[in-house]
Amino acid sequence: MADVLFGDPIRRFLWGPTFIGRRSGPPPTDWIETSSAHIIRVDVPGFGREEIKLQLEEGDVLHVKGEPSSSAGATAAETKDALWHVAERTEKEKFSRRFTLPDGVKADQIRAQVENGVLTVVVPKEATPAKPKPRAIPVSSKL
Repeated sequence: MADVLFGDPIRRFLWGPTFIGRRSGPPPTDWIETSSAHIIRVDVPGFGREEIKLQLEEGDVLHVKGEPSSSAGATAAETKDALWHVAERTEKEKFSRRFTLPDGVKADQIRAQVENGVLTVVVPKEATPAKPKPRAIPVSSKL
C-alpha cells in the first residue's frame, strides 16, 4: 500500500536534494597553526585545480575563489532526453572566501594543492627570534 501512495516519483521528491535542502554558503574550512606554518584546508568537492583561484590581496588577505567551468552545462544538455532514476548530486556552486593572515608569515612562499576534493593551502611562518636567555648584566660606573 505504501508503494502505491509513495511510489518512486514521490519518494525521489521527498528524499531528493530539493526537498532535503542544499548546503549553501562558504565551504567547510579548517585552519590549523603549527610551529612552522598555517595550514588551511577547504572542502571543494568536484572542483579541479583550474577552477580554483588563490590571490593575495592587500598584503595580508588570502582570497580563495572557486568558479565552475562552463563545460558542466554540456553534461545536462546531453542527458535532457534521458530518464533519471536518482538525482542527488547538485551542480557545483561558485564560492569565495577571504582569510586575513596574521603578521609574521612568508607570503612569497605560500603553496596550494587540491587533492580528493580538499584544497590545502600552506602559509609558512617566519622564524621567530629566539627569546633572550636570562643572564646577569654587569653594572659599571661609566657608560
